Amino acid sequence: RDRRAGVFPGDPITQGWGGGLGAAFPGTKVANRGISGDTTRGVLIRLQDDVLSLDPAAVVLLVGTNDLEEGATPEVAAGNLELILLAIEKHGARTPIVLCEVMPSSEAMKRPAAAIKAMNALYRAAVKGRPQVTVLDTWTLFADARGDAPAALFPDLLHPNEAGYSKWAAALR
Repeated sequence: RDRRAGVFPGDPITQGWGGGLGAAFPGTKVANRGISGDTTRGVLIRLQDDVLSLDPAAVVLLVGTNDLEEGATPEVAAGNLELILLAIEKHGARTPIVLCEVMPSSEAMKRPAAAIKAMNALYRAAVKGRPQVTVLDTWTLFADARGDAPAALFPDLLHPNEAGYSKWAAALR
């Protein structure tokens, strides 16, 4: 039933769309494959079964924040991202991919702005020369003046609220 959908693999931020994902993209077939606590390594491991087996019409990927919380370096996450992109390209060289930058969080959440910015820079470098990948700057979309998640949109400084999801959906559309 999710074959040829726009597939959203990722972490709990993606999972948090819940039923609102379809409502955010009316008339578009979407499949939410976000999993709480997931990392770039986790997405890589489950990519075949959860994403590629659906023969996705497009892939919208947001992942990496939990890598930082678990102590992985931005370089490790970017290396896993490269492997994810290669697997999607091998499956369908023309499959459009939207790579959402890691959203801001906070030092208190073990996700300091400097580490997220470094990860996003490595992500942007990883997609150079990949015409099927569009980078969505979800960092700038949400970061406050300190580079943290604004509490008005991220009450726990990690997961967006309804207003945050609306802003993300508008940027994706």
